[in-house]
Amino acid sequence: MGKKKKLKEIGLCASKPSGPRRGSSSEVVVYSEPPPPESPKMKSLFKSKPRTPADIVRQTRDLLRLLQQHSPDTKRDDKMTELSKNIRELKTILYGNSESEPVPEACAQLTQEFFNDNTLRLLVQCLPKLNLEARKDATQVVANLQRQQVQSRLIASDYLEKNMDLMDILVSGYENTDMALHYGAMLRECIRHQIVAKYVLDSPHMKKFFDYIQLPNFDIAADAAATFKELMTRHKSTVAEFLSKNFEWFFDEYNSKLLESSNYITRRQAVKLLGDMLLDRSNSAVMTRYVSSRDNLRILMNLLRESSKSIQIEAFHVFKLFAANQNKPADIISILVANRGKLLRLLGDLKIDKEDEQFEADKAQVMKEIAALEPKDRP
Repeated sequence: MGKKKKLKEIGLCASKPSGPRRGSSSEVVVYSEPPPPESPKMKSLFKSKPRTPADIVRQTRDLLRLLQQHSPDTKRDDKMTELSKNIRELKTILYGNSESEPVPEACAQLTQEFFNDNTLRLLVQCLPKLNLEARKDATQVVANLQRQQVQSRLIASDYLEKNMDLMDILVSGYENTDMALHYGAMLRECIRHQIVAKYVLDSPHMKKFFDYIQLPNFDIAADAAATFKELMTRHKSTVAEFLSKNFEWFFDEYNSKLLESSNYITRRQAVKLLGDMLLDRSNSAVMTRYVSSRDNLRILMNLLRESSKSIQIEAFHVFKLFAANQNKPADIISILVANRGKLLRLLGDLKIDKEDEQFEADKAQVMKEIAALEPKDRP
């Protein structure tokens, strides 16, 4: 039961509900509302055919095309209402509701039809024209579809591989206050696919994230930071390749715009993410290069002096890499020797709230390394 509940929470099809009924075909049919009572005569004359998940996708696609061609007006209110209702039904099929869990066959049919034609493109392009609730539902639908498998394949990945320009729309969404959080949530789910993450990493959009993270709107800045973190940590080999190829400009931007930001939250998140990246085994070559730079060392030493304990602790986890480097360049050694007294006092006073043997052992080792340093003649 616990496993079934957990699957439902993340929006994946878990098991068959008792509610939905089946038609004569192999497709699952969906009854969105119970039909009004009919007389026996009327029943025999007018039997409404229930809609399958594929039917709902097709009708949604037709309504999106209509919306794309014409701006909404009072005459189209009924179509907008129908579209919103359809998107809500798609969400219910994928996530289930309080009375029933998702049906795997229905999810597979919906997913197959959704990516058979350009429904995703239409939904992304038309999202600004939808009302707020429909946008939220559409965002959840797109997010869920990235995880749906059809015959053991993530067909969303196959579709996006041929439609990468949609990522340009999603990333640029951070420049639109009304759309940023919707497009941002979609983007994070899309970059679960390694090929999509690589496209975004290699695109000119990557440089924009350093500005998006500093936007004055806190919610949008936080969302951009979450997407940036996902890009820099999810796909290890892709990230390592990206950092190796783009080391200079990336860390110039990272240092100046994030680590040296005037915003406390930006600095705290940036130094934490830096530690996560450099301590990952996949980035060992990048880490060695980073800790050989005197400019990087200067920035980390300044972060160690922050009044914020959390920034100090995260900065220490990066600083210890400089101290542990057994092939320190001469200028790194000279900086550490020149500041030895201050560093040893600062590290001696550095405590964490909860007792942590590993932290204390790391700190003792760093202090030992610094105390034993001898000036090295520069080549």
